[in-house]
Amino acid sequence: MDDTYFMHQALAEAHKAADRDEIPVGAIVVAGTRIIARAHNLTETLHDVTAHAEMQAFTAAANTLNSKYLDDCTLYVTLEPCIMCAGATFWTQIGRIVYGTPDPKRGFMQNGGTILHPKTTVTGGVLEAECRELLTAFFKGKR
Repeated sequence: MDDTYFMHQALAEAHKAADRDEIPVGAIVVAGTRIIARAHNLTETLHDVTAHAEMQAFTAAANTLNSKYLDDCTLYVTLEPCIMCAGATFWTQIGRIVYGTPDPKRGFMQNGGTILHPKTTVTGGVLEAECRELLTAFFKGKR
């Protein structure tokens, strides 16, 4: 199992979001080689602007581990996290973030990535084309 395998799992979650007419972003949290949380955007369903895939995944992972810290975990998410979600990664102290496609308008890298916990490492561009295409198709259908 590698980053590509886990990003495919996050993409499956993003497809679930699209099926619910949510912005198709999916996230999973992995501890070692075990997926401990799966989530997708639920902002429309829950009428909650904070119900991003990452936030849902953090809550599920924390409940699974019975800990608010995810320092030995990796977040896989199909879209570069926004500032809110990146801030949450700081508080979880997540060990690693792997994202699919960059978000040049709202992604945390717009601020140089300094919002993350100092020990968090980042890998971007995993299955970038597939992640971007899903988002592009979703928004094209909205216009």
